Amino acid sequence: MILEDLVRLRRARDLMDRDYAKPLDVPALARTAFMSPGHFSRSFRAAFGETPYSYLMTRRIERAKALLRRGDLTVTEVCFAVGCTSLGSFSSRFTELVGESPSSYRARRHDDGAAIPACVSKIYTRPVRNGEAKSASRP
Repeated sequence: MILEDLVRLRRARDLMDRDYAKPLDVPALARTAFMSPGHFSRSFRAAFGETPYSYLMTRRIERAKALLRRGDLTVTEVCFAVGCTSLGSFSSRFTELVGESPSSYRARRHDDGAAIPACVSKIYTRPVRNGEAKSASRP
């Protein structure tokens, strides 16, 4: 992969990090990277190890976890706040990545991580992909 392509892919990834709550699809992201949708998807996966959709959903679930820990929004409100349009799909993906349902996650106490700096807690609270949450033993 040439450096110029990597710069373009990072531009699209930065867009997903920044605008995760907006409707983003592969064609729109590909335009940001000045690539065709097919080339963008293949290149993104080669560069970052996951598909653009998987990366975007991980960002959305990561943000959803933070909103659910606050406890002032319902699961439905969180779903729409992070850019998901289907509560069922959001709940399924959340459960797959986190290992528990959004409702269970919201109801659970989260005091034990309150004193940990955000930069450190992000490492331990980042959602995992591909069903890893079921078998992973996390600290």
